Amino acid sequence: MTTIAPEPGRAAGGAEIRRHELAAFLRSRRERITPEQVGLPRGPRRRTPGLRREEVAHLSAVGVTWYTWLEQARAIQVSVQVLDALARTLRLDASERAHLFQLAGANDPTPGARCPSVTPALREMLDRLGPIPASVQNSRYDILAYNRTYALLMGADLDEIPPEDRNCVLLAYTDPHWRAAIVHLEETQRLMAARLRAALAGHLGEPAWKMLLKRLEQSPEFRENWERYEVVGHRSKTKEFVNPLVGHLTLEHTDLWLAPELGGRMVTYTPKNEETRERLERLHRLARPSPAQGS
Repeated sequence: MTTIAPEPGRAAGGAEIRRHELAAFLRSRRERITPEQVGLPRGPRRRTPGLRREEVAHLSAVGVTWYTWLEQARAIQVSVQVLDALARTLRLDASERAHLFQLAGANDPTPGARCPSVTPALREMLDRLGPIPASVQNSRYDILAYNRTYALLMGADLDEIPPEDRNCVLLAYTDPHWRAAIVHLEETQRLMAARLRAALAGHLGEPAWKMLLKRLEQSPEFRENWERYEVVGHRSKTKEFVNPLVGHLTLEHTDLWLAPELGGRMVTYTPKNEETRERLERLHRLARPSPAQGS
């Protein structure tokens, strides 16, 4: 990760300018984040506005020396996993995140960066399926698009969650609203880890997968389930959720495959009983009318 690469010819000038721009951008973003925003004590001797370099390095799980070199505009290689960690530590919005990756000369692999597989026709289909909760997901469980009923299904409005965090596995392990909504949480978490491992076989070494696993491994529950090395394929299943707005829901989970070789699918939840049907209708009415959402 700290390999210094020569940059001959005209390309060296552009690369050097980009490195200096990247260094300046990181410093400016670091200085605007207060210690309190990331759960750190300010302390009586703090002179640096915002966060210190070593604090950013620690929060991003990178070496202090390496991060210092990055802010010094040295010619070092930066992985997309590190860029993702820095973007989250520095609380970059979508435009700032895109700017970070562009300055680093890297492509952002997260679904929030681009969703070419979600066509206008799919978005209209999602919207017209309401009140049935429905979303489009890929093999990593990234939520690429969704209708308003799905957005409110777990209590926390998906519109309020950054696109790079809209991942079912990540949310099931880390988001308090999702964890509270899933009735059989431990079983669901274990099953999702097993399905994720099964899907991983076709994507070994891909940056987006490595980035997701690095984030998930911060959860002790995920690490425990992941180390079981269980593998499970996709299948329809009855699921139960407790929605804070309408109560208990019993739903039939169905995957409608859009591109099986790529893992793309539309996920739908149809009611298993009349009580759930009525509650979904109520949830749909509570959702503000808008087209199907997505990144």
